[in-house]
Amino acid sequence: MDNFIVSARKYRPATFNTVVGQAHITNTLKNAIKTGHLAQAFLFCGPRGVGKTTCARILAKTINCSNRTENTEACDTCESCKSFNEGASHNVFELDAASNNSVDDIRNLIDQVRYAPQLGAFKVYVIDEVHMLSNQAFNAFLKTLEEPPKHAIFILATTEKHKIIPTILSRCQIFDFNRIQIEDIATHLAFIAKSENITAETDALHIIAQKADGALRDACSIFDQIVSFAGNTVTYKAVIENLNILDYDYYFQITDAILDENISQSLLLFNEILNNGFDGHNFIAGLSDHFRNLLVSKDALTLQLLEVGTNIKDKYREQADKCSLNFLIKGLTILNKADLQYKSSKNQRLQVELALMQLCSINSIGTDTEKKNDIIKPKAKNQESNDKNQELRDKIQETITPSAYPTNINGSTQTIKEPTTNHQPQTTGNKPTIKTSTPSISQHLNGKKEKEATTENNKEQAELTVNQLISTIITQHALEKCWDKYATDLKAKGKISYGVALLGKRPVLMNSNIIEFSINSKTQEETINEDKSNLLGFLRKELSNYSIQLNLIMTAAEEKTNLYTANDRYRRLSEKNPTIIKFRQAFDLDIEF
Repeated sequence: MDNFIVSARKYRPATFNTVVGQAHITNTLKNAIKTGHLAQAFLFCGPRGVGKTTCARILAKTINCSNRTENTEACDTCESCKSFNEGASHNVFELDAASNNSVDDIRNLIDQVRYAPQLGAFKVYVIDEVHMLSNQAFNAFLKTLEEPPKHAIFILATTEKHKIIPTILSRCQIFDFNRIQIEDIATHLAFIAKSENITAETDALHIIAQKADGALRDACSIFDQIVSFAGNTVTYKAVIENLNILDYDYYFQITDAILDENISQSLLLFNEILNNGFDGHNFIAGLSDHFRNLLVSKDALTLQLLEVGTNIKDKYREQADKCSLNFLIKGLTILNKADLQYKSSKNQRLQVELALMQLCSINSIGTDTEKKNDIIKPKAKNQESNDKNQELRDKIQETITPSAYPTNINGSTQTIKEPTTNHQPQTTGNKPTIKTSTPSISQHLNGKKEKEATTENNKEQAELTVNQLISTIITQHALEKCWDKYATDLKAKGKISYGVALLGKRPVLMNSNIIEFSINSKTQEETINEDKSNLLGFLRKELSNYSIQLNLIMTAAEEKTNLYTANDRYRRLSEKNPTIIKFRQAFDLDIEF
C-alpha cells in the first residue's frame, strides 16, 4: 500500500504566493527581504491552522536562497533550497516550547546561536507555542532575543499572545494572522480536489469551509475524511451526513411554515429534527443564523456577507423577498432570547417550541400599522373581522359630530367630540359604504345599543366606542371635588406626601378638557408623572370626559431668606401668624438673642 500523505502536508504552501488568506503578512515579509530590512525577532500570532509555522519556514527558506526570483520567492534549485526541501538544512532549527520550556532548554538554544551558518547567510530559529515557556525561561531568553548575532533570526509562533510577557513582545515585530475566509478555503479545497481528480460540489466545499472555522488545516483534514467516506465524488448530502450537520432545507421549511403562521407544521418539523439526533440548542443557533442570512440577503450591499454556495444563495434571496424587515428583526430577537434561556430551562424542548410558536404569531399580534407595512398577507378570516370593525368605526365617526349636540353652561347636557388619532387607527383603501339608517342623538346619549350590529361582539364594540367619544362638560367645582377625592384616597393608602401635594394647590380648568396644576419642584413633577396615567383615568371616569388632559406648570420657588438670629425668626413667624405677638405680650415673654 502506498504511503498516504494527508492533504494538509501534501499541499502545504512552499512559497509566499501560495499562502492562503494572509496577503498582508506575506507582502510585508517579501518587501522586508527585498529591501534588506529584516528584523532579528518576529512574533507570529493567530488562531490554529492559519499558516504561522508555514510562513516561518518559507521565510527561513527564502532568506537563505542564493538565487531568488524577481517576485522575491525561493528558486527551489539552489543547494540551500534543495537541502531545505529534503529536510536536511542545518540553517533552520524548530523548537517545540510546549515540551522544551525550561531554563536549561533556553540555555542550550543560546549556546547554539553563537555558531555561524556553514551555508547561507542566516540561521533561523523557529520556536512554536512560545507562550508555553516558563517565566524563568523567558527572562533567560531576553538578552539574546534583543541582541542576537547578525546571522541569527528568531521566529516565535503562538496562538495565545496575551500569555507572553511584555518584555518579549517589545523585542519582536508582531504579525497578527487572520482567520481564513470561507471563500478562500473553498477555493483551496477545489484546487486540491482538482489535483486529486475528485469531483466535488461547490456547496459541499462551502460546508466544509464553514465547519473548519477559519482554519485551513482543519478544512483539509475534514476534506480527507469526506473523501474516505464518499469516494471520489464529494456531494453536499455526503458532507452533511458524515459531519452530522443540519441540512439547510430544514431551515427553509421551518421559515416557510412560520411565514404561513402554521404552528403545527413547525412543531412537526422540529420533532423530526430531534428524532434525527440533533440537539435543540444547535437548532436554535442554526435558525438564528438562518434569519441573519435572510436579513443580509434583503440588500444587495450586504449580500456579500452571505458565506454560502451559489445555489443556496439563490434560495436565500428568494425566501428573503417573502419576509419583511420588521418580521426578521423581531424573529432574531425571539431566537436570541431563546438561545440565552435554553441552558437554564428545565424543559428545554418546550423552550424551543415556545420560540417557534412566538415566531408563527409575529404577524398576528402586531399592530395595524405594522400589518399594513408587512408584505406577509394575513389570513382571510382575520381580514374579514378587521373589515367589520373598521366599518363600525367609520359609521360612528360619520354619525356622531360635535355640532349635533348643544351644550349648556351648567354642564347638564353631554356633547360628542371628534375622535382623536389615538382612538382611530389609520387604514388603507376606500371606506366601506354604510347603508343603515342614522341613529338619533337620544339613542347615543342613553347608551342604546346599535340596531345595525348583527352580532353580540359588534354590539359591545359599538358601546365602548360611543362611550369613548362622549365627553361631559365639566365645571371647576366638579373638578375640585373629584381631585380632593383622589388625594384623600391616596392618603388613606399610605401615600401621605403625594396626597398632601395634590391638596396643597387647586387644579385650574382652562377650557372644556385642559387641566393645569401648579408645582414648584422637580420632585413633585416626577411624582405626579409616575402616577399621571392613574390620575387621568380616575378623572376621566368620574367626570365622564375621556378627552381630559393634565398639564403641569412649574412655578417660581419662593425666595428663601436665611434666618441667622432669633429676632429674624420671631419677625418671620409673627408676619405669618400675628397671634404670636399677642401671646408674647400676654405672658410678657422676651426673645432670646
